Amino acid sequence: MRQSADAYLDIETTGLSAFFDYITVIGILRCDNGKDELVQLVGKDVTRGNLITALRNVKNIYTYNGARFDLRFISNALGIDLSAHYSHRDLMYDCWECNLYGGFKSVERQLGIRRRLVGVSGYEAVKLWWSYAKGGNERALATLLEYNREDVVNLKALKEKLSSTGQLANIPARYSI
Repeated sequence: MRQSADAYLDIETTGLSAFFDYITVIGILRCDNGKDELVQLVGKDVTRGNLITALRNVKNIYTYNGARFDLRFISNALGIDLSAHYSHRDLMYDCWECNLYGGFKSVERQLGIRRRLVGVSGYEAVKLWWSYAKGGNERALATLLEYNREDVVNLKALKEKLSSTGQLANIPARYSI
């Protein structure tokens, strides 16, 4: 199977515990030969099979704090260790090498990467999910999906900023998780 695509991956969950909470959204921005495709697995569509299908032809997965959160959560919830099947690079560690600290939103601000949904946080994402899941609030789901879309699109922007300054190339391989 041909593996050439890059994927920028971010998850939304009902909380921080990979043992007690669950994944509500897996967002993947697939980039293959100049073509970008957004895939969002939502609710009951968050399955191992759907994730593997969404990552078809992917060689590299990029995340922010994914080594400690996203990939571990996926492993616990879906029983698949993505880092065993794909090359994974956690851009958070690259940012640290460039003296860019803080959460993803903080790093975005430091680098001038803009968001349309200013002020929406991971905590707010949990509340949006419950508003949809318990109350059927379709606007809450749409906002949650837009928040997740901005996360994966901005992961690509972050990687491009780090690459364009030559910072990504200068970072030791030990940060490729």
